[in-house]
Amino acid sequence: MRRMLALFPIFLASSAVAVPQISYPKTERVEHVDTYHGVQVPDPYQWLEETDTLGSKVWPKVAAWIEAENKVTHAFLEGIPQRGAIKQRITELWNYERFGVPGKEGGHYFFTRNDGLQNQSVLLITPRIDVAPSVLLDPNTFSADGTVALGPTSPSRDGGYLAYAIADAGSDWNTWRVIDLASGKPTADELKWVKFTSASWDKENKGFYYNRYKEPPMGQSLKSADEPPALCYHLLGTAQDKDTVVWERPGERNWSFGAGVTDDGEFLVLSIGRTKDINNNVFYKDLRGGKTDGPVVELLKDWDAEYNFIDHDGPVFWFTTDGNAPRRRMIAIDITRPERSSWKEIIPQSDDAIQGVSVVGDHFIVQYLHDAHSLVKVVDVTGKPVRDVDLPGLGSVSGFQGKRNDPETFYSYTGFNQPATVYRLDVSTGKSTVFKKPSMKFDPDAYVTTQVFFSSKDGTRVPMFITHRKDVTPGRDVPTLLYGYGGFDISITPSFSPGVLVWMEMGGIFAVPNLRGGGEYGREWHVAGTKTSKQNVFNDFISAAEYLIENKYTSSKRLAISGASNGGLLVGACMTQRPELYGACLPAVGVMDMLRYTEFTTGRFWEPDYGSVAKPDEFKALLAYSPYHNIKKGTCYPPTLITTADHDDRVYPAHSFKFAAAAQEAQSCDNPVLIRIETRAGHGAGKPTAKRIEEIADQWAFLVKVLGLEPSLPGHAVPASR
Repeated sequence: MRRMLALFPIFLASSAVAVPQISYPKTERVEHVDTYHGVQVPDPYQWLEETDTLGSKVWPKVAAWIEAENKVTHAFLEGIPQRGAIKQRITELWNYERFGVPGKEGGHYFFTRNDGLQNQSVLLITPRIDVAPSVLLDPNTFSADGTVALGPTSPSRDGGYLAYAIADAGSDWNTWRVIDLASGKPTADELKWVKFTSASWDKENKGFYYNRYKEPPMGQSLKSADEPPALCYHLLGTAQDKDTVVWERPGERNWSFGAGVTDDGEFLVLSIGRTKDINNNVFYKDLRGGKTDGPVVELLKDWDAEYNFIDHDGPVFWFTTDGNAPRRRMIAIDITRPERSSWKEIIPQSDDAIQGVSVVGDHFIVQYLHDAHSLVKVVDVTGKPVRDVDLPGLGSVSGFQGKRNDPETFYSYTGFNQPATVYRLDVSTGKSTVFKKPSMKFDPDAYVTTQVFFSSKDGTRVPMFITHRKDVTPGRDVPTLLYGYGGFDISITPSFSPGVLVWMEMGGIFAVPNLRGGGEYGREWHVAGTKTSKQNVFNDFISAAEYLIENKYTSSKRLAISGASNGGLLVGACMTQRPELYGACLPAVGVMDMLRYTEFTTGRFWEPDYGSVAKPDEFKALLAYSPYHNIKKGTCYPPTLITTADHDDRVYPAHSFKFAAAAQEAQSCDNPVLIRIETRAGHGAGKPTAKRIEEIADQWAFLVKVLGLEPSLPGHAVPASR
């Protein structure tokens, strides 16, 4: 395979980029102005917000605009001769068997499998890990078009039942149902208006705890801001309207929370967040002895740090926290002596940021990040290091779940050129063995990942992964895709994507900087990219682009930038601040109107990262970088393909609608500015495989066209540009 890859040349630069003249749909501008702290801010496309469930309840003007924009976009994309070969190769590489990390409960192992091109992964069950599993739930049968996905699942402690969530068309809203595992038949239980929650079973397996939200106004389920949920208890076999409200704070509209029962069923633990904080509180309810009528005890209530509950040993609760430890440490709190002077440190802060801790086989398994790639250590219950978990290389791990008395746990390992392999870890010996490894249709050794460090505008040292084929020599004509995120304490670590692999097969470079705002180096790294310091994130990304150009990996005309969600905001902000720096932009499901983001769905809970227009200094910072508000008429913007989805109730699609309308109206040159609006899809979770492949094929074809490239693909005759 390595020899075959070497026979195919890299992208060849075309002498000219022939982009057809585009006639955009006429988008009405209205004289709408909002005033913030005495500053008048025009919002001429606010009418594009008037939509909810597209195709069902939508203002006719918006529906017509969407249809017209999609018609123009698809005509452009379908006219690219290389698109068919690109889609075919993505499909070939996507068609490999992949598995989820197994979990065990009630004498059963549960894990997911996808045969390659199934729209949704299937949930499997087996009594022993060495016994062939059977299908428990196949979400591909939930709908004809594959757009109904299986969400979170939760088996009861005795293995008698499984509660599972269903998400329609990518919505965050879930409907929960229950299946009897002995008979394989569904029960009559059905719970609606549920999101952002697990189903946490009680010790007796009679029911479970979950968060229920108020039903939104008619026709506003994808748009309206969420009201505070109530923590409810559902007793099996009863109607949802009979569920008990265990705890709620209806007066605290800006609070959010999650809750779960400990593995031994003795405590219900609540983690409470609020819109103005990255910190959280922790409350608990004592369920020992089967009691359920006790009070909710406010154990940690000062909003002074982040606390993540791990497990407990009798009255001693274990947490990771960034209190007095920006890269996190592990502490023990005895709830009979909860004063801070009695807290004990189990695992101290180190140079690497703790990402998570689990308790398996009477040991703590600690996941760290070292310069944005994974390290895993096994520690005994006193905090004494036992061993490191041997990992295959520079990559990312996930998993390591289980109970304190389990002898084993499972985890997955992946990298930019390595599809996820699932391993079983024997905790007592430290030996890892392969549980499931995909059969690959490419040679991973034909690719190389390096890590470089560059200086941002203020001198901050920022890491970046760079991956490409070994036979690709970086140079000014080499197309490069720069991907970023930079927010919400989320770490962007090495991971595998069949779509990205096709980009690299065609000779492209894939670069991923670890921007401030993420969690790669702990709390300080995160906070340095929030609120009035959010510009640091954009400066980091711009500096990454400049590094690639200055070090002759590529040139501006061959450099494309991409990102999704908060990463879509990143692309939009960098596109408006430095339009001359990029050859193309791919902002996906982005937060583009930073003055009105709190008005929709869960937006107000993003204030700890973005800030609030209610505060003058934060409003000033938001207005300074808000992509929608910083589009300037008469500017030549790079070729841009905006992507969003009609059922996105995380980042409301009107963000992308308004940004596209403003950019099209302002564009001063022939570079295309297009918007691709997916139907029956949401923010990304649960999107069918077929839709994922179509979207990536469109993005890569767009880049081939606007960057003026002549790609070659293994085993495919790729038409030349015309």
